[in-house]
Amino acid sequence: MTRIIDRRFDSKKKSAVNRQRFMRRFKQQIRRAVSDAIHDRSIRDLDNGESISIPAKDLSEPQFQHGRGGVWEQIFPGNDQFSSGDLINRPPSGGGRGQGGKASNEGEGEDDFVFHLSREEFLDVFFDDLALPNLVRTQLARVTDYKTQRAGFTSDGSPANINIIRSMRGALGRRLALGSPLTAQLRELQAQLKEIVEEKGEDCDEAVALREEIGRLRARIEAIPWVDSFDLRFNNRVKVPRPTTQAVMFCVMDVSGSMDEEKKATAKRFFMLLYLFLNRTYEHIDLVFIRHHTVAKEVDEEEFFHSRESGGTVVSSALNMMRDIIQDRYAHGNWNIYGAQASDGDNWDNDSPICHDVLGSRILPFCQYFAYIEITPGEPQNLWREYEKLLGRHKNFAMQRIEEPADIYPVFRELFKKNLV
Repeated sequence: MTRIIDRRFDSKKKSAVNRQRFMRRFKQQIRRAVSDAIHDRSIRDLDNGESISIPAKDLSEPQFQHGRGGVWEQIFPGNDQFSSGDLINRPPSGGGRGQGGKASNEGEGEDDFVFHLSREEFLDVFFDDLALPNLVRTQLARVTDYKTQRAGFTSDGSPANINIIRSMRGALGRRLALGSPLTAQLRELQAQLKEIVEEKGEDCDEAVALREEIGRLRARIEAIPWVDSFDLRFNNRVKVPRPTTQAVMFCVMDVSGSMDEEKKATAKRFFMLLYLFLNRTYEHIDLVFIRHHTVAKEVDEEEFFHSRESGGTVVSSALNMMRDIIQDRYAHGNWNIYGAQASDGDNWDNDSPICHDVLGSRILPFCQYFAYIEITPGEPQNLWREYEKLLGRHKNFAMQRIEEPADIYPVFRELFKKNLV
């Protein structure tokens, strides 16, 4: 058998190139594994890596081999058990590949290949062919702002930034370093003067000369400046980039009696996708969870997804609360506001026109994007019909229907597909 091995030199990042080639080849298996990962993760830990298994049979490489040459004959054994059209029973378990409940002395197999996706690879596969629409900042799109922060000390600067303690510490150290030899000489001369005075008296010539030398040394020591210009130290401040791209994501969910657990779980998966998608674009994301039946309430993530409180349906209560929160916390123009509303569309008839007015005039003018998903297997409800009137007037508004959990990802792709214009 002949095997052909490609030994051509690759780039310096040969392993990275081979990894990308591997991912392109098994793209479908990787996509399926990534899609399955969202079911077992919460909103904030969805963007981790993922280990996927690829069947060993899919890893087989095509090979060249020599065929059987010449003229040859082959006799196949006859069949005395089955006739044409007979059904063949399934082989008993344990017959090979280590499967079943009984041991076997026949058969062999190979474990699946486990491949770990990094965080970035996981996200790239998950959001392939998607792009967030209306990605334009309210003030400046993706402009990096700067902030100043302390960065040690410097020898020059503005007098307003002078550091007194550091400057005096440096001046004192310099005086000690420069005056130390002179101070040692001064102590020696004073000791000599004391001995000479005891032996020869105060007025001898040697004593007078020593006193003059001591005076000169003290003058030199006192001449050392207390604070020199190079002793000054100033607080140093540097500019560091501070990302200003920040977003707030409003999650609005109907928890009325008509929203069963399956519908709530579907809504949860959709919110997970939206958070993960925004997290790839913005450095900082605030999450606001609003759940409602007849009364809206802002809650944390745990209560949002797991509380069992239910009741009637008045959707406008949640939209009014979202409007109030935007005005109180995010009305200064530095936030990109996104909203996602999940409901089965079954709303009180008199309330749906109010929802239309609140969403169209009080919320959408301040939002980058607002997505409404209606989770119901039946006909569109009254809330859907009211929201349809907003589609033509607001380009930052989109709506889709989800009939079953399998529709979540296609609907999400449709809501946030790339704008090719």
